[in-house]
Amino acid sequence: MSGPAQTLSDAAQRVQDALRAGGFANTVQELEVAVKTAAAAAEAVGCTPAQIVKSLVFQRVTSGAPVLVVASGANRVSEAKLETLLGEPVRMGPPKFVREVTGYAIGGIPPLGHAQKLDTLVDAHLMALEGLWAAAGHPNSLFPLTPDELVRMTGGRVAEVAA
Repeated sequence: MSGPAQTLSDAAQRVQDALRAGGFANTVQELEVAVKTAAAAAEAVGCTPAQIVKSLVFQRVTSGAPVLVVASGANRVSEAKLETLLGEPVRMGPPKFVREVTGYAIGGIPPLGHAQKLDTLVDAHLMALEGLWAAAGHPNSLFPLTPDELVRMTGGRVAEVAA
């Protein structure tokens, strides 16, 4: 079989359902191969790594609460900047914690449709780009979106989070 898969995996379908429920017309695309890095995803869909939205879950060290950071695939997120923005130390969320709060495994975390509502920060660098692509619940699935849609989908606040 070539081209996009005809039916979506369960995880990708949950993202598609979340998009529809939120009133978004974006369409999840499932690729034949896993795109586990921003570079691989960019090559698969014909964009730059900067246009790939990576969803990272951090854990506030003091409160234990999760925070989602949606960042440009070209950027590394600065934990120091996050700590300043959030007012407490943070660490990368452990895989089990990430799955519990998002409902998805690391590598396919979408910017919406999580198991619980997440406090979200949006990388300011994404706002200057035209078209973006975000993970859709599975390492093989992505969907196109605009910076404005990303902010609306996540309910996030735009901030300088890049190292």
